[in-house]
Amino acid sequence: MRAYVLINARPGKVRDLAAAIAKLEGVRHVDTCWGVPDIFVEAQSADARGLDELVVDHIQKLDGVERTETHIMVG
Repeated sequence: MRAYVLINARPGKVRDLAAAIAKLEGVRHVDTCWGVPDIFVEAQSADARGLDELVVDHIQKLDGVERTETHIMVG
């Protein structure tokens, strides 16, 4: 299961968050950008439970994450 996770970060936290997220299991690629959202993450997991754990248990708990939006790839 592949997904894109869009992340809004608190000011001054984008670089630290991107570095921390890039180290997480299941993260394939991380890009930072100007504008909203601040960080784009390409993630992959074996199933919905693995994706849920990555986003809810790991990414959302990082200091500086204000909001996430997950888009599951269907094609």
